[in-house]
Amino acid sequence: MARITSPICKKCRREGRKLFLKGERCFSPKCPFTRRSYPPGERKNMRIRLTEYGQQLREKQKAKAIYGVLEKQFHRYYEQSRKGKDDKSILGFVERRLDNVVYRLGFASSRRQARQMITHNHFLVNEGKVNIPSYQIKIGDKVTFRNKDSKFIKNIKNNQKRNNPVSWLRYDADKVMGEVTSFPQKEDLGEDIEERLIIEFYSR
Repeated sequence: MARITSPICKKCRREGRKLFLKGERCFSPKCPFTRRSYPPGERKNMRIRLTEYGQQLREKQKAKAIYGVLEKQFHRYYEQSRKGKDDKSILGFVERRLDNVVYRLGFASSRRQARQMITHNHFLVNEGKVNIPSYQIKIGDKVTFRNKDSKFIKNIKNNQKRNNPVSWLRYDADKVMGEVTSFPQKEDLGEDIEERLIIEFYSR
C-alpha cells in the first residue's frame, strides 16, 4: 500500500494554514505551525504572487494533503467524477473513502490515525472485515468496530465532542455505529477547498 512519507507539518506551513493532519497535536502548543507559521525553505520571507496555474496547483496540493491522497489516486477520482452518474464531485469521491468516513464519525482523531486503524483490522463494513482505507462507502453501508471491547470505543464514549458527524452520516451512540445516509454535499465538506480550481487544473 502506497503512503505519504514526507514531513507532515511542512504541508501546513507550505499552505499557510492549519490542515489538522495530526489530530490532537494540532490543537496543542507543540504544533509546529504555531511556532513557525512561515513557509519552509530559505526564502521564507519572500512574497510570491501566484499565477492562475499556481493557484490551481496549490488548491490541488492542499486537497491532497488534507485527505492524505497520492497524485495517482486523486487523478483517478477526477476521472470518476467526470463519468459519474450519481456523484459528479471529486471531493465527493474522496469524502466517501473509508478512512475519511471513520474520521468524520469521530472514531479517529485524524485521517492518518483512521488509516492506521483500518489497516490493523479494527473496523467492519456491513459486518464484513475491510482493511483498505480507500474503500468506497455506499449509501446504506454501516461502519462498526470489530472488537466491541476496544479501548477506542471507551475513548469515543468519553469524548462527546467527537460524536457529531456531518449530515450525510448517522451516528448511533448506543451501538457505536455509523451509517451512510446520502451522498456528501458541498456544505458538508467542512474544508476550505475550491473544487473548481482543481477541475480547471486537470482539464487543462
